[in-house]
Amino acid sequence: MSDLMIKGVVFDLDNTLLDFMKMKEFAVKAAIKSMIEAGLEVDEEKSYSEIISIYEQFGWENQKVFDVFLEKSIGHVDNKFLAAGIVAYRRAREANLMAYPNVNETLMALAKSAIKMGLVSDAPSREAWMRIYYLNLYHFFDVVITLDDSGERKPSAKPFQMALDRMGLRPEETVMIGDWPERDVVGAQQIGMKTAFARYGDTFGTLQSGADWDLDDIYQLVGIINEFNSGG
Repeated sequence: MSDLMIKGVVFDLDNTLLDFMKMKEFAVKAAIKSMIEAGLEVDEEKSYSEIISIYEQFGWENQKVFDVFLEKSIGHVDNKFLAAGIVAYRRAREANLMAYPNVNETLMALAKSAIKMGLVSDAPSREAWMRIYYLNLYHFFDVVITLDDSGERKPSAKPFQMALDRMGLRPEETVMIGDWPERDVVGAQQIGMKTAFARYGDTFGTLQSGADWDLDDIYQLVGIINEFNSGG
């Protein structure tokens, strides 16, 4: 039996703990419906594709996405339509911001086993914390490292190393779990962390994750760590 134990887990946030893409889809569709009800004359499906492509171009956290959309659609920003879109978006976002099945159970089980928990996200600090608080998960994490904290996106080693330093753990004692192999798995492996791929949150149709473990349900992590720590 090896003396090595897993003492910490570092989680990605979006599409690992919560279904970010599904939340975005519901929120954007609600915003378009509301703008059309307010009098904006656009095609619903075409508008959805346009807004998603604006996000892809300017970033998923862009706060001005509806301004850009209105400029493109009608040549100026009409604040009546803008307000209709933003309010509907926010309401739908809150209604659809949900953790994946078994996230709470997994975090509670790990906490009971005295496993330290960190979070590393490429989201801006404010947005990441808002989502963590909406989901009522804030009390589980010993450390949260966002893009604003590290200044570098995954797969840079920096955010992972910052998380481990603050948790007081060595890479080989920790597991990184995320949905994006090129960022989460590659980034964690280069400093020697173990890795788990959140297949349940995969939006890319990944075939080979390159991770130590592929998870169809986040709760599998508990079994993996228990087995590893009992020398299984």
